[in-house]
Amino acid sequence: MNGKTPALIELRSAVRFWFEKLEANSKVCIGVSGGADSLALAAAAKLESKNFAIDLIAVVVDHGIQQNSAEVAAEVKNKLAKIGYTDIFVNRANIQITDGIEASARRARYKIFEQAMETFGAQTFLLGHTKNDQAEGVLLGLARGSGTKSLSAMSQVSGPYIRPFLSIDRETTEAACREAGIEFWVDPHNSNEEFTRVRVRENILPLLEKEIGPGIVDALSRSAKILREDAIALDDWADEVFAQINPSDIEVSTLAALPIAIRSRVLRKAIYAAGAPIGSISAAHLEPIEAFVSDWRGQGHTSLPGGVKVCRISGRLSLLQQESNQP
Repeated sequence: MNGKTPALIELRSAVRFWFEKLEANSKVCIGVSGGADSLALAAAAKLESKNFAIDLIAVVVDHGIQQNSAEVAAEVKNKLAKIGYTDIFVNRANIQITDGIEASARRARYKIFEQAMETFGAQTFLLGHTKNDQAEGVLLGLARGSGTKSLSAMSQVSGPYIRPFLSIDRETTEAACREAGIEFWVDPHNSNEEFTRVRVRENILPLLEKEIGPGIVDALSRSAKILREDAIALDDWADEVFAQINPSDIEVSTLAALPIAIRSRVLRKAIYAAGAPIGSISAAHLEPIEAFVSDWRGQGHTSLPGGVKVCRISGRLSLLQQESNQP
């Protein structure tokens, strides 16, 4: 595999930036679906790992959604072996659909990622998301009416997960595969317009490029970066406030003195601290809680996911988990 062709050089540089931060003999997992993005990442990482004494583990998830999913996973394993991988972790996902196939599959996939890291003792996991994925995420967030954090799409670093290609487009990963002689798999789900993300990719982004002009993917990716920086600053401010209050009994005057962007974050943190499942509180859930602060008219209590009850009593917000909802 010639690692000095234009696209591969660009990808290797992106991977090298992160490998330079790791200790020698670090164990690094890589998620490989068989698509161009992940196979290009696997190839670039394999080429760069020789310069850093890094042990790579490829992780292949058989989602079991399609009839030939096991065959696809086996073929991906064969391609990885040809690239030079010896440690290849393949596992079948146990997908329990609770909130749509995409979200449910993602949860199952990350469980396998966690299993792989635990099995091999890895603390770093590389993912092949690109600038195109980032742009799609911003548009999906806009369509849902999401807040700053959702609009900022994916972070380059999230816990053990690193996304080296967020500033690189999908055309480059496909070019890298061609340069390396790697045949990548095209997931039929990526053309199935039953999925919202596919409609954004196939219809909305091309329309924006046509009607507004080229460079939309770059612009959306830049917007995501700016929004993420803003979200981090706002989250840090909210954390400072939260550390100084009693989250189950909050002075309304303290909340009223905060900008609403900070107040909503503090309220969300307090609700989770009271027992609501992480990720369960939407903007709609916060509206009646916000009214306790900014539009007080003697309203009664509000019930939230996880059995959390919020009410205003004597100028304070009381948050507790109702006993009747306990297991």
